[in-house]
Amino acid sequence: MVEASSGPEPRKGELMKYKTIQMEKNKKIALVAHDKKKRDLIEWAKFNRDLLAHHKVYATGTTGAALERELKFHVTRLESGPLGGDQQIGSKIVDGEIDFLIFFWDPLEPQPHDPDVKALLRMAVVWNIPIACDRSSADFIISSPLMDSVYERIVPDYSEYRSRLIPGEP
Repeated sequence: MVEASSGPEPRKGELMKYKTIQMEKNKKIALVAHDKKKRDLIEWAKFNRDLLAHHKVYATGTTGAALERELKFHVTRLESGPLGGDQQIGSKIVDGEIDFLIFFWDPLEPQPHDPDVKALLRMAVVWNIPIACDRSSADFIISSPLMDSVYERIVPDYSEYRSRLIPGEP
């Protein structure tokens, strides 16, 4: 459920308006890992299996197959990251189909699809969804009391941006 804030549109220099998007009790979680971090993510997910089991879990490529095999519950699998999986998850974030992202990425290894990774992380910030990029952050998120309750996520109201006039368009 999305609730737009009321009042006039902000002018330049004014504060941005916000709206809320409701996260249901059962969250939609994306689990992603670079190759050298897959084992870490799988171990983390196995340790937190019971906490993850009643949520809807999404994953990219081979990570999803490994998670489903280890966790023994359904994982919605998307493409591998370099084949568009990161962009698929980003799109699901924009569409409100993913509530938070756990992405164990490798900061020491160059990635051929690095622009896609940056775009994914940017979408998570634009839409104000929680992000964990390492095991400690993921532990804090998964153990939060907010995980098992309805949560009203506050996001900027982008309606003014969407309705702006583009120079040269009628």
